[in-house]
Amino acid sequence: MAPALPSAPAPVIIAVDPHKASWTAVAVDNRLQPLAAIRVEVNRDGYRQLRRFASRWSHASRAIEGATGLGAALTAKLAADHIDVVDVPAKLARRVRMLSTGHGRKTDQADALSVGIAAHTATRLNTAVIDEAIAAMRCLTDHRDDLVRTRTQTINRLHALLAQLIAGGLPRALTAETAAAALRSIRPRAALARTLRQVAVDLLSEVRRLDRRITEATATLSAAVTASGTTLTELHGIGDVTAAKILARAGAVSRFRSESAFASYCGVAPIEVSSGDIQRHRLSRAGDRQLNYALHVMAMAQIKRPTPGQD
Repeated sequence: MAPALPSAPAPVIIAVDPHKASWTAVAVDNRLQPLAAIRVEVNRDGYRQLRRFASRWSHASRAIEGATGLGAALTAKLAADHIDVVDVPAKLARRVRMLSTGHGRKTDQADALSVGIAAHTATRLNTAVIDEAIAAMRCLTDHRDDLVRTRTQTINRLHALLAQLIAGGLPRALTAETAAAALRSIRPRAALARTLRQVAVDLLSEVRRLDRRITEATATLSAAVTASGTTLTELHGIGDVTAAKILARAGAVSRFRSESAFASYCGVAPIEVSSGDIQRHRLSRAGDRQLNYALHVMAMAQIKRPTPGQD
């Protein structure tokens, strides 16, 4: 009787739950059972420990939750070593954990196991690719958004102070020039009013500084959009800032299998909530809300003009 041939190695996925300071990895076999686990620090030694851990299963593949987000650093290291990574969306991993027999208990190891189960069972997961140009554009858009958010907070504080110094306050659309003109007309004598004016002057200086930084960030974004060669700006209602946000948030369009998949990703595809003979849909509150907002801005611009969007 001929000796039995050795069986092929069982498919194993090294699933990783990434954090800022640590990586937790679990080896998950095709029975969706954990084989071993490890937690390492996010540094060179931690990466070496992770590679040694994974080397115990020579045919193992890799899956990372948020491989192009919080797991981007690990994805980039693995890519440099010619190791492909499957990107598991955080929502999918969370859904797996909530449906598990552990009653949704949340630990790093349980999260990593959920990533592995999702990678084994889900279809159409994408191989993570770190596009440096897109990553840089996302960094720029996030930076500009932070500046705009800070300016809004500062201008609101300035507006509140001016309302105490000027009877009736100022118009809602407050600009640095309007605030400066108002402050020049105020020469208070009371101690409280002088203090309010001084703080308002300081806030005005901060608003002007933020205006300059936002202008510089916008110019940098415009240059990045031009360098990308995108045709998004040819669409009515999309300028450089909105185009940059769409490029940065959507990534490579080739990862979407259809227009419907892209619509679902953006949260603009209606969700069917039919029951029995009642057929109805509701708005989606899921999807990338930044992309959803960008498309909303474009739509609102197009419906006001004779454009294909208006039709």
